Amino acid sequence: MASLSVGVACVLLVLCMVVPSLAAVYTVGDTSGWTTGIDYSTWTQGKTFKVGDTLVFKYPTFHTVDEVSSSDYSTCTVGNAIRSDNSGSTTVTLKAAGTHYFICGVVGHCGNGMKLAVKVESSSSTTGTTTTTNPDFSYSSSNRSSFAAYFITCVALIVILVINVSLWQEF
Repeated sequence: MASLSVGVACVLLVLCMVVPSLAAVYTVGDTSGWTTGIDYSTWTQGKTFKVGDTLVFKYPTFHTVDEVSSSDYSTCTVGNAIRSDNSGSTTVTLKAAGTHYFICGVVGHCGNGMKLAVKVESSSSTTGTTTTTNPDFSYSSSNRSSFAAYFITCVALIVILVINVSLWQEF
């Protein structure tokens, strides 16, 4: 009976650590962040973006993160943003497959490199259909998915600790 409890606790711990990690979190520009003078097409190379992944933009609040159309991205046209944020920390959850376009809405910044095109693939749990609608954005100043993963892992560790303490008391 005791070994069954330990086995169940171990399985729960593994599930709690694996399930939240299925979606990737990318900090746009890595340590450089969202700024002028960065080649974001180079930054995307070697990365595979999937539905459910998160982009985190870190930047001074005189910049913006604007979701734009393909044509506005290509011509660096500002003022037609589908969605925009200037909080300094923008979190975007990619909820639809397809290419998504982001620019800084400050005149001249897009032309100086503040533009990002992200090709998003369907996640493995999607049933092979491709959605062509715009992604559903969630802007926030913190990364909730990282906090949730941390919280779930802590709860799982506490459960395992309680089970182990109760097992040691039986001896």
